[in-house]
Amino acid sequence: MQLGFAVVAIGVIGMAHGASDLAIVAPARRTAFLACYLTAAALCLLWWLREPAAAMPLFLLASALHFGLEDGAEAGMLERLARGVGLVTVPAALHPVGLTDLLAGATGQSTIVPAMVQTMRLFGLLAGGALLSLALPRRDGRLLAGTLALLLPPPLVGFSLGFLILHALPQTDVRRERIGCRTVFAYLRAVAPILALALVMAGACALLLVRRHGGVEILFACMAALAVPHLLVTPWFEGAAQASRPRRPLPFRPAARWRPAD
Repeated sequence: MQLGFAVVAIGVIGMAHGASDLAIVAPARRTAFLACYLTAAALCLLWWLREPAAAMPLFLLASALHFGLEDGAEAGMLERLARGVGLVTVPAALHPVGLTDLLAGATGQSTIVPAMVQTMRLFGLLAGGALLSLALPRRDGRLLAGTLALLLPPPLVGFSLGFLILHALPQTDVRRERIGCRTVFAYLRAVAPILALALVMAGACALLLVRRHGGVEILFACMAALAVPHLLVTPWFEGAAQASRPRRPLPFRPAARWRPAD
């Protein structure tokens, strides 16, 4: 149940905000961007399959940094830290046993995972408390709902819900406005070719791995292969896209309703 929920929440709905990565890169740099993006995805997948126990903590660390920088862009350093660390570690606060089983299944390792989960639990309790102490006085419904979603359900469901509420859906709105879409439907239609390609790539990876690896390991391997380029490659090219002010927000001909990205 958790696996199926995560596939839909992270692999379909959550992937939409990253499907506009190509749109925010200056046209002159898109070839280099795609080469770096696909290379990073392939290397990440290969590394995950060879050394999942080493890849997992680094993937979680990179994710926490990404969440903190993007979701707390207008916040202070402590809130950024709580948001980034919390999204990754709060599920461990109340579900250490479930998370241990989950990560052991994803990495194929049972020796280092308990220590990793205990560390995550400590940071999760601290970050979860900090997020709740921020959300309640502000009456911030999104932050409160996202923190409780991370805290209460089973770990994979909790992370999926927290990821959607605190990161993927807000960042989809940011990207929608940035590339000049008036509605979410217009945004999804604009990024549909890239989103479909990402889903096909994820499906192909899953089919290649299904005979030798379990479902949880396949989920994490595919998730890392698609997420790591979004976390590490896109920011390198994003600043250049802002400086160059591209005339068109998409790599294909836009409809008449599009306006240039600010």
